[in-house]
Amino acid sequence: MFNTRKFSVAKQYAISLIFIFMVATTCFLSQGIIGYKLVALILLMSVSLLAMLFDIMPVLIASLLSALVWNFFFIPPIYTFHISNTEDVMMFFLYFVIASVNAVLTFKIRKEEKKSRDQEEKENTIKLYNNLLNSLSHELRTPISAIVSAVDTLKESDARLTAMQKHELLDQIDLAGSRLNRQVENLLNMSRLETGMLKLNLDWCDTNELISGVIQKQGDASGHKILFVPDDRLPLFKYDRGLMEQILQNLLHNAIHHTPEGSTINISVCQQDDRCVIEISDNGPGIPDQETSFIFDKFYRLPQARTGGSGLGLSIVKGYAEAHKGQVTLEKNSDDGARFRIEIPSEVSYINNLKNE
Repeated sequence: MFNTRKFSVAKQYAISLIFIFMVATTCFLSQGIIGYKLVALILLMSVSLLAMLFDIMPVLIASLLSALVWNFFFIPPIYTFHISNTEDVMMFFLYFVIASVNAVLTFKIRKEEKKSRDQEEKENTIKLYNNLLNSLSHELRTPISAIVSAVDTLKESDARLTAMQKHELLDQIDLAGSRLNRQVENLLNMSRLETGMLKLNLDWCDTNELISGVIQKQGDASGHKILFVPDDRLPLFKYDRGLMEQILQNLLHNAIHHTPEGSTINISVCQQDDRCVIEISDNGPGIPDQETSFIFDKFYRLPQARTGGSGLGLSIVKGYAEAHKGQVTLEKNSDDGARFRIEIPSEVSYINNLKNE
């Protein structure tokens, strides 16, 4: 819970010693209620807690200090390091050994846990990059092959092709080029997010116009029906138009790609307090409950998803929304399908006010 192991060594020593003195003081004030043997258990528990939080040397010093404090203030005769009872001598010796061994063992367990975590993170990283390479090898090869094949056909059979056939080949090149461009853009966008080089270019934007433009760029939308009713009462919002356009493009592409042909996609936008809220919903098969917690992870693709896609689109949507200090959430439609809700905090202005400014 606490990132205490990044504290400086001096700070770890100081906190350890102060903590032992505080516990010892509390026990000393409670001598009428608890005996010195119970104090030993409380001090041991304190040392164990420190061993979970700090490095080995501050904990060993704390265990030595707790043993001396227990001897001086609690083992009869008090206020002296002399121990008259043989049983108390053995208890003191065992206390010191147990406290020291506890500190060392806890440190070694933490070290092994860190080693195991590092190994697991390394394996996960390798797995992610393998997934990326496998996905990209398919995603980039497919449109490139389509472009090369269409160009070869145009070169070798130009004279024998009808105008309709040439038009179809050019459409194939255009579609493959758009697909290739989308994958490259996603990779570049993810790189910008991970390197922290993303800077917002905030400006007043007409969200109705933005959504309409994104819909037009989808062309025939692969047989899908996209419904959007502009709200003329909607104010202008201040956000990064380029990033918001990418958010909408990725969500709309995701809805088209993962729903059957003929599905309906609804887009709505409204103002809620000081936020711009956009919802994109569909009546497709929806997303299984067990998959919703992973849907915004990098390179993640649904097990039953159609071929195509690198698993970066939704993670970019999440990153761009958070760059605006907003959020994107996935909800279930009442009649199946999925609904993505984007909430972006934004300044608001109506066009008349903006002209006066």
